[in-house]
Amino acid sequence: MSRTERSSRSASRRQLIKAGLFGAMGVAASAAVVPAVIAQPKNDDVANDIKVLNNALFYEHQAIWAYGFAAGKLTDSAVGKAVLAIALANQADHKAHRDLLASVVRQLGGMPVMSKTEYLKTVTPYIERGEGNLDSDVNIAKLALSLEVDAAIAYGREVAKLKNPDLITAGASIGSTEASHATVIRAAFQSLGVSLNVVPAAFVSKDTRDAWIIKV
Repeated sequence: MSRTERSSRSASRRQLIKAGLFGAMGVAASAAVVPAVIAQPKNDDVANDIKVLNNALFYEHQAIWAYGFAAGKLTDSAVGKAVLAIALANQADHKAHRDLLASVVRQLGGMPVMSKTEYLKTVTPYIERGEGNLDSDVNIAKLALSLEVDAAIAYGREVAKLKNPDLITAGASIGSTEASHATVIRAAFQSLGVSLNVVPAAFVSKDTRDAWIIKV
């Protein structure tokens, strides 16, 4: 992305913020960028990094599907439209992550994991735990929040398993974007009048997960 494009995008995001309800939806960080030439790890580390990256790629496929699936269940109300705008912005980031991860896996000589037709079974446990649902615009936003929090936590865990320093840096950057998605969604709830801290904890981790989730 050129400097002009970044400036234009930043200006657009500022306009969204000034717009009021769900104004925070445009502040998610852009996708991480891996150097065109990755420093090649030792041969015995390549398989490890391919496996870790494919694990991350699986969850990017899941997120893309989940946002697309949920979008079809949103109403045409003001809240539904606002949630849709957030969903599409976050989904675009996930698509960028998907493309990047797949490209790096190929650079390392691996085969990127393919997307499944649907991931409903992996989303159902969230609904059963009351961490979102598909029955209303607000509950769909809560479900998206839960998925984004877990994505941020997963990246933090998986990045530690990588051997290549370039990939560690890129993975950490993607993880920070997932955390920003969660922050955007929580800011949207605050805009609706829900009393909460947009950033409820100093870390996004397994220990602080419950502080980030908004139950149904």
